[in-house]
Amino acid sequence: MNWLSLTDVEARVNALESLMVEKGLAEHEAVDAVVASFENDMGPVNGAKVVARAWTEPEYREWLLADATAAIADMGFTGLQTEHMVAVENTPERHNIVVCTLCSCYPWTLLGIPPAWFKYPQYRARVVKEPRSVLAEFGVALPDQVTIDVWDSSAEIRYLVIPQRPEGTEALTADELVPLISRDSMVGTALVTTGTPA
Repeated sequence: MNWLSLTDVEARVNALESLMVEKGLAEHEAVDAVVASFENDMGPVNGAKVVARAWTEPEYREWLLADATAAIADMGFTGLQTEHMVAVENTPERHNIVVCTLCSCYPWTLLGIPPAWFKYPQYRARVVKEPRSVLAEFGVALPDQVTIDVWDSSAEIRYLVIPQRPEGTEALTADELVPLISRDSMVGTALVTTGTPA
């Protein structure tokens, strides 16, 4: 996805932070603390723990698919857009991908700060009309027989994709599986492989 270069994003973030500090609205240390909180206390590792538990505990997986909000809350992950969650599961026959066509509704507590591309109008419009092409741009080439479901997040409901567990990981514990699971795989724009930990 090359809709906006990382340099442009970094420049905007740095300019905004500098302006806030200059106006006395924030301090660099406070900004760093907020970012660290999203990276360490909230974020993709939380979602990865949910997915890894679903992969290793069949009863939890069933609960997650039946009532994701309660199953996720049971692990202590609540708030910041996790109030009304639905989990959808990727299988060899079906692949799920998440978008918010209106804005950028996203489960921050589980997945951290939304990636910039998730908010781009190009992604929001194209993934609904041509999900297979968009996935290919992310490097996900799916066989033609795989059905692709696009889920539209909203203020009322947000989605977590349970990616397919890679073959050869049957002996791994939930803790050992967590590093394999990326944010993008829980949005549906990546696959989980044993060769590329998140």
